[in-house]
Amino acid sequence: MRIAASITLTSEQRSKLEAYERGRSVARRLVERARIVLFAAEGKQNDEIAELLDIGRHTVARWRERFLDLGVAGLEKDASRAGRTRTVDAQEIVRKTTQEKPPNATHWSTRSMARAVGVSEASIGAYGSHMD
Repeated sequence: MRIAASITLTSEQRSKLEAYERGRSVARRLVERARIVLFAAEGKQNDEIAELLDIGRHTVARWRERFLDLGVAGLEKDASRAGRTRTVDAQEIVRKTTQEKPPNATHWSTRSMARAVGVSEASIGAYGSHMD
């Protein structure tokens, strides 16, 4: 059986994690991450923590490692996920909408704007709902 890296907390880290654990308005996932690290600091192994919290052992290992690498800040924010970067230029869409007219029309439709800026109609619709 592999032994997980040990965690030693400073008094400041411990008090912050305990505050997260007790917090009523703290996100559930942050409470869970705080508990993982607090249990790890007590010397518990990943399998034991996973069983106590009824979560996967890989989840425990991920947050233990994240804490060791980044401290409490590593628990507070999720890591960025892979995916396509945003290609829609919202400012360009707003500028075109407010300062230009489409050829042979009085106003922009979702379809004509999508063609003009080279994005999908769904992208225009998504940005349109944020422009209210």
